[in-house]
Amino acid sequence: MNGRLLAHISTVIGAATQQPFALGDSAAVGGGSINAAYRIDGTDGTRYFLKLNEARHLAMFAAEAAGLDAIAATSTIRVPRPVAHGSSGGQSYLVLEYLELDGRGDSRLLGEQLAALHRVERGRFGFVHDNFIGTTPQPNGWDASWVDFWREHRLGFQLKLAQRNGFGGQLLRLGEKLMDALPAFFASHVPRPSLLHGDLWGGNHAFLADGTPTIFDPAAYYGDRECDLAMTELFGGYGADFHSAYCSAFPLDPGYATRRDLYNLYHVLNHANLFGGGYARQAEQTMQRLLAELG
Repeated sequence: MNGRLLAHISTVIGAATQQPFALGDSAAVGGGSINAAYRIDGTDGTRYFLKLNEARHLAMFAAEAAGLDAIAATSTIRVPRPVAHGSSGGQSYLVLEYLELDGRGDSRLLGEQLAALHRVERGRFGFVHDNFIGTTPQPNGWDASWVDFWREHRLGFQLKLAQRNGFGGQLLRLGEKLMDALPAFFASHVPRPSLLHGDLWGGNHAFLADGTPTIFDPAAYYGDRECDLAMTELFGGYGADFHSAYCSAFPLDPGYATRRDLYNLYHVLNHANLFGGGYARQAEQTMQRLLAELG
């Protein structure tokens, strides 16, 4: 970080908080593979979490702030509060409340609070902004039909990216068949448009020192709550206590086990588009299994 950028961010923090901010120290911290991340300390003892990227990624930070604000407004589960975002000197930035995180805490409370978040509903599926899943754009245009939303803005969007990225043949043929068959997965399940975190893998939750759960790095939108639950099972990181508490607070439909694979297919396709490798084959296998279950 250069001094000019730090001076700009210090001024922005002061304007956002209406309290003068004088930088005392800064240190690089772990912040994932997409952004550079820092802890910045004020001379008055205040502390913030700073994400940096190239200026062209400002929309990604704006979308993240909007998602955090939406979740925070529900008062259901703790998130780091956005302070400011913008760009300066060829770099974009997002300033967040700094939280001291721990890997261990109250997993049952995490399940209960996620269930409370999912009870926050809207009349349609989508979100006020398009956002990003990783670095992939995630369109969130409003739609009254969940099947249409999932077909157009999730599976269909990823399949178009797959075609552009050179994945053809089997993957695209299976994808077309699956999109045609989507209504069959919802013959007895009518999803409600619940507020979702949207990217709830194990690395996007933690706990405060007192055990309070917190979630972060959202790709928020209003959708079927099963999407969040499905992702908690895709890469691990959520234990039996979490799932038991969630289901006690907000029981799942019996057909969830099948739709779990349908919803996680979106993330597998996204990984194929981002990283290639074996994810395309995993997506094909998932689609074959889903189509076979329909008979």
